[in-house]
Amino acid sequence: QVQLVESGGGLVQPGGSLRLSCAASGRTFSSNTMAWFRQAPGKERELVAAITRGGTINVADSVKGRFTISRDNAKNTVYLQMISLKPEDTAVYFCAAKGGYYAVSQSPYPYWGQGTQVTVSS
Repeated sequence: QVQLVESGGGLVQPGGSLRLSCAASGRTFSSNTMAWFRQAPGKERELVAAITRGGTINVADSVKGRFTISRDNAKNTVYLQMISLKPEDTAVYFCAAKGGYYAVSQSPYPYWGQGTQVTVSS
């Protein structure tokens, strides 16, 4: 079992920055692909970024150049650094984990955090 706990969300003005963290329990963190998804009201959950155990990274086009995913296996933590935030980035952000390579859809991920709200507004 893997338990995931996100933190770092909040209210930020357009153009601002936030860093989300996801702390994972379990000894298998380093072997898992870790991902960040987000879900805005009335919209489907979408992949924001993923990082495999080997360090391969996938970032959604909508956030490319603004969001960076990274992981610290020694701390069992994955991060999402977000800069130049826009109102359309407003959503609940979820951390997810799976074995093997990353997947774009949410269904292959068996482990999820509870989510953290990010609101971009002036």
